[in-house]
Amino acid sequence: MSRALVVGIDDYPLCPLHCCVNDAKAIEELLAWNENNLLNFDTVKLETSNLTKGKLKELIKNFFSLEDSVSLFYFSGHGYINECGGYIVTSDYARYDEGISMSEILAIVNKSKVLDKIIILDCCHSGYLGNLPEISNDNTAHIGKGVTILTASGTHETAIEVDGHGVFTNLLISALNGGAADLRGKITPGSIYAYVDVAMSAYEQRPSFKSNITKSVPLRSVEPAIPQPTLRKLKNYFDTPDILYPLDPSYEYTTESAIPEHTAIFQDLQKCERVGLVVPVGEQFMYYAAINSKPCKLTALGKHYWHLAKGNRI
Repeated sequence: MSRALVVGIDDYPLCPLHCCVNDAKAIEELLAWNENNLLNFDTVKLETSNLTKGKLKELIKNFFSLEDSVSLFYFSGHGYINECGGYIVTSDYARYDEGISMSEILAIVNKSKVLDKIIILDCCHSGYLGNLPEISNDNTAHIGKGVTILTASGTHETAIEVDGHGVFTNLLISALNGGAADLRGKITPGSIYAYVDVAMSAYEQRPSFKSNITKSVPLRSVEPAIPQPTLRKLKNYFDTPDILYPLDPSYEYTTESAIPEHTAIFQDLQKCERVGLVVPVGEQFMYYAAINSKPCKLTALGKHYWHLAKGNRI
């Protein structure tokens, strides 16, 4: 079972925020459903009001106490750091009692029996999470097995709100909508970080990504850039990843010599060319490669997916 706990807090008496509830609602909706309207996470719990330190800590402890396959905790709100460490701030914050310690959150997550645990924080100083040497039982790793952390800013950086969302969450929304999808339509924490990292280069805040995993867990699926059955055919069209596939006018349906079997293959190869898996050799376009009897070949990315198809991994 996969579950998500999504929290957004705007209601801070002395320093209110304006975008965190918007952030949480948008993330809740994206995690609940894949692009094809099929259920994604089995349960997504949204919390945006009356979140005291005690209530939020109880929610987090209960959330990670079950033995699920995937549990994702998202927080948008204030973050705070002092000489004692980092904190996510709750609505009832007070001096010397600002909220829940990031070290305590990580301790809870590290001890959890959930297979894959993902923490996403959009708050100031969120990059502090995971920098704590006392967390692991054997004192050899800060981050427990199966834990992934994605944060909006570094340890000593603030997180910015712009146009109704946090800058980080705005990019996270775009990533989950397909910006960070691979050719199969799968979106993972790693691909999200790669997408956000490049896009945030114009801002002073820098996202952070920390992980201790042996496999990557998709967080959402969108329509693939190319049908998966077409990807699987790469191993049929190319006997080896380095071989050239010969083309001739019979592959182009507009020619008098067109052969239906060949034109069907050529349509697949053109789909692969559009997403960077195949390129023509000696010509700029696949059409002219066929007309002038030039071959095509796999790109480096194409070779990667060829190996995945050959190993029955797609």
